[in-house]
Amino acid sequence: MRFSNLSLLGLCITLAACQSHEPQEAVSAAPNVVLSDALIASENTQWLAPLPFLPGAERLQVGARSLQVVDADGQVLSELAGRFATLDQRADERGVLVATLDKRRQQALLARLDDAQQWSAPHYLPKTRFAIEGLCLYRDEARNDFLFLVGEEGIGEQWLVAEHGRPLAQAQRVRALSLPPQSSFCQVDDSSASLYVNEEGVGLWRYAAAAEAPLLREPVELVAPFGELQDAGGMAVLPDALLLLDPAAANLHLFQRHAAQWQRAAVLNLAGLDEPEQVSARRTAQGLELLLVADDGARRAALNWQPESAEAPPAVPVVTPLVQSEVAPSLGDAADDPAIWVNHAQPERSRVLGTDKQGGLLVYDLAGRQLQDLRVGRLNNVDVRNGFQLGARRVDLAVASNRDHNSLQLFAIDPASGELGEIGQIPTPLREIYGLCLFKDRQETIHAIVNDKDGSFLQYRLSGAGGKASGQLVRRFRTATQPEGCVADDRNQRLYIGEEDVAVWTLDARADAPAELEQVIAVGGPLEDDIEGLALYQGRQRDYLLISSQGNDSYVVVEAQAPYRLRGSLRIGLNAERGIDGASETDGLEVTSANLGGPWSAGLLVVQDGRKRMPEGNQNYKYVPWTAIAAALGLE
Repeated sequence: MRFSNLSLLGLCITLAACQSHEPQEAVSAAPNVVLSDALIASENTQWLAPLPFLPGAERLQVGARSLQVVDADGQVLSELAGRFATLDQRADERGVLVATLDKRRQQALLARLDDAQQWSAPHYLPKTRFAIEGLCLYRDEARNDFLFLVGEEGIGEQWLVAEHGRPLAQAQRVRALSLPPQSSFCQVDDSSASLYVNEEGVGLWRYAAAAEAPLLREPVELVAPFGELQDAGGMAVLPDALLLLDPAAANLHLFQRHAAQWQRAAVLNLAGLDEPEQVSARRTAQGLELLLVADDGARRAALNWQPESAEAPPAVPVVTPLVQSEVAPSLGDAADDPAIWVNHAQPERSRVLGTDKQGGLLVYDLAGRQLQDLRVGRLNNVDVRNGFQLGARRVDLAVASNRDHNSLQLFAIDPASGELGEIGQIPTPLREIYGLCLFKDRQETIHAIVNDKDGSFLQYRLSGAGGKASGQLVRRFRTATQPEGCVADDRNQRLYIGEEDVAVWTLDARADAPAELEQVIAVGGPLEDDIEGLALYQGRQRDYLLISSQGNDSYVVVEAQAPYRLRGSLRIGLNAERGIDGASETDGLEVTSANLGGPWSAGLLVVQDGRKRMPEGNQNYKYVPWTAIAAALGLE
């Protein structure tokens, strides 16, 4: 992380007597610390947001035999009996959700204080295999509540614990975490989905808090000689502001966010406090109010610092999957590209095909149950078309790119049952076969368009004459850099291709047409490389191109006609009610506008999920109804 020593901007910290509510005296421009003998009798305390249903409530604190809501005079307004340690909370218009640790049972628990001033019965998380040192809550953009548990020797976990502030009947573990070995404090900035964890003797780290985020860390501040800390203790986060305590030096470090980086705004000495380890902060008209907890107790403080507010990034709509497939049998990066086969006679018996690039092709029903596993080799991309004449048989066709043999792998689909059977391979001269899609021309001939990592594209006219599948190379073209995803618009005889780090292009799909590339959308703005899967939704009023924007775990939607108007982007979040995690790091996707019945009456989107959570496991595919996408983006 890059820091700069900014001017102190007239920062001043004034520690006031606990019971004092009189106006503060004017303060000088230089930092100034004035300690008071008045203590708050609590080893752990946090400010509360204003609670309309509990007038006068000021803070939440751990008492000797209860969890307490108290007013400014220290009077207990409400309490939950028990012996607790550490706490965090999230308030909303109807109550406050509290997370704490039951010291007797050594279990994390959730409780809610509602607008009737009643505490819910505690909701206990399952016992962990490690001693819990600290915990913190995180509320995502869909108002799902998560609890991070920080344990001994670098062990941690993330749990889904509530929805809209209401504890779930059964919490669900989202993922295991590998954290610093000497950690005891954590806090989450909901606005930026940032988890902050201390490491004693080393520094403060930031992780992405989102359930689908990768487990990567970056330093915020380190101990000398790499930074200016002697130690790292508790922290408080506000939008665009971070406060960090250095217990060894009795210092409070203030950081301001600039261009997604933290820059030091000031270092304030808290002389007289005995190893301050916890801090809670809230905004006031004059700056910030603090609660500082040290070995000898807690004190209030006033800080006349107003962190600058950065412009918030535009909100990205979140939709949730209704179904997830069973997981791929192979470990690691295995599932890649789906295709949807529509059973026109019985749409509810349609199938989802998914490649396992470690070894084969998987077939699922619309409930996500695996029906077939065809171990034919490392298949990368797959596509389907109906109406392929294989000798005397009329079948539907699935074709996949086989990376073991740099070939086209062909399968016949029984139009009545949906069962797949292998019908051979077509060799190609490609050195690293990669992406693939199918195209049916106006003569009802099916073509396979396949690419190589070097940018080469080959187009094959497929035939099943004599009962044996074959292909004739009819066109070549290329992109300057690596492509993968592609999709064909049979109705308008167009082809869309993705050049991973550059743009999505379109060209005429006909074999005898010149391969003149026209840009649809370039990397930048909502589209972040890698560009992965492409899919085409053909609606009654308008067609839409869907693009997997892998770099920011989102899905971009543009109109599939010039001038290719951008209609927005969305993310696929978790479905707490059904216990289905969201989707991220998506490689392939597919969509259909066919009426498949039930929730899929307006169509179905299937995406590969690169990070399986809740519970963690092998990769799989997520199913999302088109109605949710249309509603999120206002599509016709």
